[in-house]
Amino acid sequence: MDNFDLKKYLAEGRLLKENELSIAKNEWAYLNDDEKKEFADEIFNLIDNAYSPIGGNPNYQSPSDVFGDEGDADYMVIDLDDDDDLDAVKVSKMKSSGTKSAAMGHDGSQPAKSAAVNITALMLKEPGHYIEVSGKLKDILSSKGVPIVTDKETIERVMKGKSIEMNDDGTYQRYIGGEKHTKTMMGNPL
Repeated sequence: MDNFDLKKYLAEGRLLKENELSIAKNEWAYLNDDEKKEFADEIFNLIDNAYSPIGGNPNYQSPSDVFGDEGDADYMVIDLDDDDDLDAVKVSKMKSSGTKSAAMGHDGSQPAKSAAVNITALMLKEPGHYIEVSGKLKDILSSKGVPIVTDKETIERVMKGKSIEMNDDGTYQRYIGGEKHTKTMMGNPL
């Protein structure tokens, strides 16, 4: 991934989303709506695997969430090994402040974990991409040079319509799935 051209990939990836029907080995590819349904079980399992140590992802409770309420999301997937199963997924959503990194998943292997984190970090360094994080992922992304957003006005603008409570250190608290979480915004929101 050292010679990876993100801008070129994103431009080509948008074309793949509408025209490509197969997933090549070792290449990130966007899924079209039919493929979201076809791979819903695998995608859910990858996300569930990644989020199970923290109690799961509140937006992904079953495979139907891949094409249900979360169906407007973009799903990038990659197959890294000899079997035909997907190994990692990156989920993004278009928002008024840019592209929000909404979730990621992996099969538990180190190559899949690295692929999901590395594509996320690359995207978050680009203008118009951002994420809300906490815990270990915040530390990993920070170590990869992803900027931390602490400006109250920016956070409030990006989170418009969400009830947030700012902390003195630039983090904020908000309710997700009925539970209060402390979050950090990272990346480059518009």
